[in-house]
Amino acid sequence: MTETTGAVTDAFTALTDPVRRYVLYYLTNQEAPVSFDSLTTQAAAWDTDSEPDAVDDETLAEVRTALYHVHLPKLADLGVITYEANPGEIALTDDTDSLDPFLEPARQADLGTGTPTEQV
Repeated sequence: MTETTGAVTDAFTALTDPVRRYVLYYLTNQEAPVSFDSLTTQAAAWDTDSEPDAVDDETLAEVRTALYHVHLPKLADLGVITYEANPGEIALTDDTDSLDPFLEPARQADLGTGTPTEQV
């Protein structure tokens, strides 16, 4: 497999799941690092198409668990984020070039053209 093919495969792996896309949308529009709690709240809001303060505790718990055990480790393994479980800080790495051609069109498809990505 060529380096380009690997980068494209990694980009699609990162963008396959909507919650991983929400993580990337949020991180691209925030000062790094972001807190785990703020990321969880915003991802849950986008996932339920609601305002951050309207997300119920059960949904927050589900998204928090999925982020912690699945999505953040996957994005870290792909090299696009750094994730420190303690103190709960997440940031994009400088190695996100392979995502650039896909991220904005995906954001528009998921959230619409007028939806701000800096809600929390």
